[in-house]
Amino acid sequence: MDASEAPSDSAPDSAPDSAASASALVVLDRRVGGCRACPRLVDWREEVARTKRAAFADWTYWGRPVPGFGPSDARMLIVGLAPAAHGGNRTGRMFTGDRSGDVLYQALYDVGLASQPTAVSVDDGLELYGVRITSPVHCAPPDNKPTPGERDTCRPWLVQELRLLRPTLRAVVVLGAFGWQAALPAFAEAGWTVPRPRPAFGHGTRVTLDGPDGPGGADGPGGADGLDVFGCFHVSQRNTFTGRLTPGMLRDVLRTAAGAAGLP
Repeated sequence: MDASEAPSDSAPDSAPDSAASASALVVLDRRVGGCRACPRLVDWREEVARTKRAAFADWTYWGRPVPGFGPSDARMLIVGLAPAAHGGNRTGRMFTGDRSGDVLYQALYDVGLASQPTAVSVDDGLELYGVRITSPVHCAPPDNKPTPGERDTCRPWLVQELRLLRPTLRAVVVLGAFGWQAALPAFAEAGWTVPRPRPAFGHGTRVTLDGPDGPGGADGPGGADGLDVFGCFHVSQRNTFTGRLTPGMLRDVLRTAAGAAGLP
């Protein structure tokens, strides 16, 4: 696979079967890891990987785009913002090795969606149950702020991931306003119907998107593959340290989304 390959929105419109989806998702994750489409992000992620943080001087940083994490037949998806410079950019796994991840994985464990409450490295044995985690921007950005252009360049990766998950996906939790703004157009491109005007982000917001079969399908008001989308404040240190997002608030959103997805 050419490591310089830019994302392309060439996935088929029809959803693949589960076996084909699993294989295609592995290929997609590999392609994501080789993307070099955004020069500013490439320079930053690689510079961070070279200079490191003193506390992680003995680490070999991943220093590449971070693919999604979780099973290919996930019924629930969590969409963040972008990997942290010394978190996912170091470990190579979403929300792994930083304080935001500490909060998220503890909550997932508390509601029965993760095998353990911590995430420190790709070989720590962590498993997710029916849940996958991804982001609209796969490279660590300077100051945790991707540009709109970088967000849009990265969108085809999210669209392809959503299409591959579509056979089983029933609920999405979007962390933060940036993720919300990036995810809604991706849902539309992946085959769901997004209301117009687009719903505004808010913590606890719930929006049901019709699938290709339209309303009234076998799985409820969203159609046979409708999607319930939930807004949640991001698990950033700013939000969790100030109490804007408490562990209880996060657990409530995750638990409600899991119920909508049909997860135990």
